[in-house]
Amino acid sequence: MKALITLICLIVLSACGSGGPPPPDWKTDAADHIERYKKYALLGDNILAERYFQQAIAATGGAGRVADTARLWLVRCATRRAMLIDDACAEYADLARIEPDTADQAYYQFITLRWDAIDIARLPTQHRALVSAPTGKRNEVLNQVGDPLARLLDASLLVMRQEADATTLTLATETASSQGWRQPLLTYLKLQEKLAAEQGNAAQLGRLAQRIKLVEQSFASSHK
Repeated sequence: MKALITLICLIVLSACGSGGPPPPDWKTDAADHIERYKKYALLGDNILAERYFQQAIAATGGAGRVADTARLWLVRCATRRAMLIDDACAEYADLARIEPDTADQAYYQFITLRWDAIDIARLPTQHRALVSAPTGKRNEVLNQVGDPLARLLDASLLVMRQEADATTLTLATETASSQGWRQPLLTYLKLQEKLAAEQGNAAQLGRLAQRIKLVEQSFASSHK
């Protein structure tokens, strides 16, 4: 989550810094709404998540801030890709052409798997080791990522790059479970279920089926 928080702090720089006058309302509103977007998106409450995201966009858009609005779309894209949703980040890319930012561009290349083109020094610190590691060794880096959302994002990008293994799936599953993030948890449980079925692991299938049932019941209860 630190990478996403860093992006948000760029929007509300004076709120994340030290001293000085308070930030204008549009900055604090955008930061508050995008945090709420992430929370509800990860919980799988898409209607509420979208409402908060649009409020964040309205805050930066109302101030006519192109780069800040682009950054919100980048946060959205990163959150969705952490949940294994294949978002191309097109809205960010369109706005970034108007007001480019080198750090945002590096993060965009990272989450859209364009790792050969990245200036690694401009990436958030916790993602640099993953990109720098050779193929086949990247799964070992995940345990070193302390922030849960950053770890989940890294694991999801490895899945998208077809570099993930069973350990990656387990780590992503337990990361989502520990945070109560139902949306990515259900996705990863089903990926583990598919792998267990391919391996003919009946005991594992039974355990996963029960966990999936619990998460699906939670979804059903929350939407009543």
